[in-house]
Amino acid sequence: MENSTSPLPHRHFMLYKPYGYLSQFINNGQKQNSKRLLGELHSFPEGTMSIGRLDEKSEGLLLLTTDGKVSNYINSRKVEKEYYALVDGAITDEAIQSMRDGVQIGINGKKYLTKPCKVERLNEIPELPERKKKIRDMRHGPVTWIAVTLTEGKFRQVRKMTSAVGYPTLRLVRVRVGHLHIGKMQPGEWEEMNSFML
Repeated sequence: MENSTSPLPHRHFMLYKPYGYLSQFINNGQKQNSKRLLGELHSFPEGTMSIGRLDEKSEGLLLLTTDGKVSNYINSRKVEKEYYALVDGAITDEAIQSMRDGVQIGINGKKYLTKPCKVERLNEIPELPERKKKIRDMRHGPVTWIAVTLTEGKFRQVRKMTSAVGYPTLRLVRVRVGHLHIGKMQPGEWEEMNSFML
């Protein structure tokens, strides 16, 4: 009788991706030897991949899984992703409405009109971990925190949207994916999940 070994169960994680890290585990042969990768944060199981990405200068909630089907399923669904963005300047109601309605940004050298989304001005500074790399503060001119909730995820989309309406992003933190919220997690902290029900 042949021995049959059942495959190891898939594993899933929530991670607070710190500023300055790429959302990947290998450098894909690119000249990125000086870049910091997710594998430096914890010895995640072999085959772990990020579900979606945050660019190097962005922080916050990143979902990880060893199950490619789960990754494809979540990426293909219109799952809400909420970001807190600190923008340069006192953003106007008109600029916020433009972002809500959709603005034109560049994607792969082509013009793209973003889909309608939720954008709100935050009346209080959100409770987020202090970032090691200093950010320009109000002593050098006004800044505004806004919340942006999208169901799409083009490369550097939030940054491109705030720039399109004249208010470049100084700090960007993803705080929620579906109903999963970053809560009180600190940069580099992770939590294993039984599954992702978004």
